[in-house]
Amino acid sequence: MDKFQQYVNANQDRFIAELQDFCRQPSVAAQNWGMSEMADKVLARLQKLGARAQIIPVADGAPVVYAEIGEGKRTLVIYDHYDVQPPEPLELWESGPWDAAIRDGKLFARGVADNKGNLMCRIQAVEAYRATLGALPLKIKFVVEGEEEIGSIHLPQFVKENRALLEGADGCLWEAGYKDVNERPVISCGVKGIAYVELHARGANRDLHSANAAIVVNPAWRLTWALATLKDADDNILVDDFMKHVRAPTDAEMDALETIPYDEDKVKADLGIKSFIRNLTGIELLKKYLYEPTCTICGLYSGYIGEGSKTVLPNHAFAKIDFRLVPDLSPDLVVDLLKKHLARRGFADIEVVLTETGEEVARSPLDSAVVRAAIEAAKRVYPQAPVVYPTMAGSGPMYPLCQQLGIPAVGAGVGWHDSRSHAPNESVRLADYFEGIEFIRELIDQFAR
Repeated sequence: MDKFQQYVNANQDRFIAELQDFCRQPSVAAQNWGMSEMADKVLARLQKLGARAQIIPVADGAPVVYAEIGEGKRTLVIYDHYDVQPPEPLELWESGPWDAAIRDGKLFARGVADNKGNLMCRIQAVEAYRATLGALPLKIKFVVEGEEEIGSIHLPQFVKENRALLEGADGCLWEAGYKDVNERPVISCGVKGIAYVELHARGANRDLHSANAAIVVNPAWRLTWALATLKDADDNILVDDFMKHVRAPTDAEMDALETIPYDEDKVKADLGIKSFIRNLTGIELLKKYLYEPTCTICGLYSGYIGEGSKTVLPNHAFAKIDFRLVPDLSPDLVVDLLKKHLARRGFADIEVVLTETGEEVARSPLDSAVVRAAIEAAKRVYPQAPVVYPTMAGSGPMYPLCQQLGIPAVGAGVGWHDSRSHAPNESVRLADYFEGIEFIRELIDQFAR
């Protein structure tokens, strides 16, 4: 056992306690809950690390914590976020979402997998490296924002105002990563874009007795009929001209799918489903998962949804919908296509609101130095070779922070296939967490070379 691992083992209890401290601080961007307090905690921990750290305000947004440490020919940006998803529904948590309880070798807390576990793991890895191996062989720039879970609304503004801090970096370690159902570490090289919209249908100027449904339009039905025009039963998106803007994957992108050992049976068993959409399997399943857009109803609300009955004609109905985007779709284009589609079908009265700024598609070359370094580091740390995904199925602000500046990015992290990010009982396994610390040590060495 080398000095690095000895140091990590000797400080294991402290490292866990530090992670628990991060997770016990609520930081829900959607509710503006605990944001400044969490930013201060991140700042203090980076200063304790010895980094030149500062809070950079962003007008009308959550502040960004920025830090630099180390010297060398290469510069690695480490991107994370300190905000988390809302914890609701609270009744489904086996322990409180802010308790950071440990049981069965796992730490349970809102945000521990997405993204406080990765953030703290990386800070602690740098600490252990400097304490045992000496000066860092490269420069690291931490960018830790507070709005990722609400679409990173102000991160493009931060990049624009602080471009000089970031330009010229050689690679970026992205915030997300996990092990798949067969315990293989997953490395990803891009993200889908996203457009998150609300559809609002309105009727009378107030809720009415449901007897009035004979003569007064019900906005819940208006919304239901409008939604039914967006997709068919086979999951095909029907928005006019939407699919015409979808760029087909290249031969190289399709070839990359051949290298992904996706265990369909285990995934279905883990999710408790009998089949995937359209009974897809093999390459066609992965093609749809990674290279095709989505249109997802995330939430519906109208009228009375409490216990028992209430005969009411609601005056308002709305739906929250996200579109995951692929080249050449953009958030503004999707909103424009959606409005025109609804208007042609007699639903011009339904209001379409882009609730966030949206995020662009981003992909990094599979052969970039930071990707190669991450692959080699994973091979040296984990029992199984990593699986390399050309892109994640999810989204994030990779384009403004990385691709816009010519910085290739790679995602890897400490989650596992049942981490339940965005859901009750979110967790990381502590064994994975400490493997993640070792991975960061190897990534630093490999990328510096």
